[in-house]
Amino acid sequence: MTTGTHESPALAMIHTVPGIIPAFNELVSRHLPGWRPFNMLDESLLGNTIREGALSRQTMRRLATHIWSAVDAGASAVLVTCSSLGPAVDAAMPLCPVPLFRIDDGVAIEALQCGDRIGVLATLFTTLSPTTHLIESHAQRMGREILLTSHLCEGAFEKLRDGDRAAHDALIREGLAALLGNVDVVVLAQASMANALSEMKGTPVPILASPELGVLHMSSALKSATSGKALRG
Repeated sequence: MTTGTHESPALAMIHTVPGIIPAFNELVSRHLPGWRPFNMLDESLLGNTIREGALSRQTMRRLATHIWSAVDAGASAVLVTCSSLGPAVDAAMPLCPVPLFRIDDGVAIEALQCGDRIGVLATLFTTLSPTTHLIESHAQRMGREILLTSHLCEGAFEKLRDGDRAAHDALIREGLAALLGNVDVVVLAQASMANALSEMKGTPVPILASPELGVLHMSSALKSATSGKALRG
């Protein structure tokens, strides 16, 4: 006998770094209370991209396989939390049967609200290009002219991978100091960087991190889509 209960829609989150999973679960609970998250982890997607120095076709295909696997598992929407994989997410969007999101859309849009001189801070070379290209594409769509300045915190990601978060965070703060004074806003290009500045206060410009802004952007888009369906119905 069926009970007639309505099951909450499922949100699949595809990660390449295990340490960020609890934070994303909490953000979904806070900003998408009607959604049930489940997590998929594949560290090799990022590991292969770092080793190869760029996002390969094979890695793009493998991410697409994960996305379709998430849909087959019952996901009503999918979020990819690794900024280095952003172009692969864009490539999969036209064919994906459910809403598909890249984590850095929200932070790119918010950065453009803060000024025309935008700094991008990253711990991986493979993330700098996707993030700057995303900001530039949003700026072009808005008819904006911007000045982008990027800085790579060399060695920081390796410190994090080795479990030395204190050294990782210190390198990020050094990178931030190199940008301040020349920009109106700083974008942290990776979700794994967000905690590094949690104790800093009184920075002269906004420091934007992708996790919460990405989830808020996704929440707004999903609510708009649901509202549109209700109106059409």
